[in-house]
Amino acid sequence: MDKHIFPGPDALASSFATSHAGVVAFIAVASEGSFAKAGDRLGIGRSAVSRSVQKLEARLGVRLFVRTTRSTSLTREGERFFENCQPGVARIAQALDEMRELREGPPSGLLRISATVGFGRKVVAPLLNGFRAAYPEVSVDLLLDDRPTDFMADRVDVSFRNGRMEDRQIIARQLIPMQMLLCASPAYVAERGLPRGIDALADHRCVNFRLASGRVAEWEFQVDGQLRKFTPQAMLAFNDADLVLQAVLDGQGIAQMAGYQVCEHVRAGTLLACLPQHAPAGRGHYLCYLSRQHQPGRMRAFIDYMTARIRALDLQSSLARSRP
Repeated sequence: MDKHIFPGPDALASSFATSHAGVVAFIAVASEGSFAKAGDRLGIGRSAVSRSVQKLEARLGVRLFVRTTRSTSLTREGERFFENCQPGVARIAQALDEMRELREGPPSGLLRISATVGFGRKVVAPLLNGFRAAYPEVSVDLLLDDRPTDFMADRVDVSFRNGRMEDRQIIARQLIPMQMLLCASPAYVAERGLPRGIDALADHRCVNFRLASGRVAEWEFQVDGQLRKFTPQAMLAFNDADLVLQAVLDGQGIAQMAGYQVCEHVRAGTLLACLPQHAPAGRGHYLCYLSRQHQPGRMRAFIDYMTARIRALDLQSSLARSRP
């Protein structure tokens, strides 16, 4: 088959654009009964409308209008073409109305959310009941995953991320600072004491958290205004933050954990925090999405709701019961 029979992509695009403009002009003229009124409706000149219709007629090989100095009427071919266009016009109008309702009406539809396992389970999931009560027409699909969010592949609308945000291609709204605390149980402290400095950690039993990448998460400390990283040798390591916490509560060792995980235990005295003067800065809990523009109502409602509710939670520790 001769490859030149079919037009290339550029020709197809040009043909579609020409036909599309002609069909729009044709429908406007048929609806208004006048080229001048159609031009006013479309916001273009009468001559532009006429040229678009003429190009469409040439492409179809038929006359669509009978034009006189006093009137414009459809030919039989034009009447048939107009009738065939009506279902498409109605569907387009319906689609526009539905998009307007989604934008301006009560939030509705599916919202796909991603969060790290620990923060999602401890903070995000408990707030979903309240959000659903406020917006009953919105359904939520929550994915817990410690891997970086792939918004496109996973079709995620909003993602909760922790740490330091370095991806400039996404919008990241900080909800609260991320406090990192070095903690141990009273039983462990009674047996081994607490480290007096960072170098003393080498003499302690440590519990590590393994990242989704397979690497062990480094511990971070602020020393003389500089960030210092430390990877302890550990007898225990878990890829689940709740298991790290449980091991520390059981007196198995000392670990650096996020404030949202341990603040209640520190306040209750079931965990003791140490070296607060070296707590790292610059981390945060973030609510992330791809764009601020043209967000559906359900997404805007979720962002505003979660931002207000999470900032109202007491997820920071005052270290009132900590020791140096």
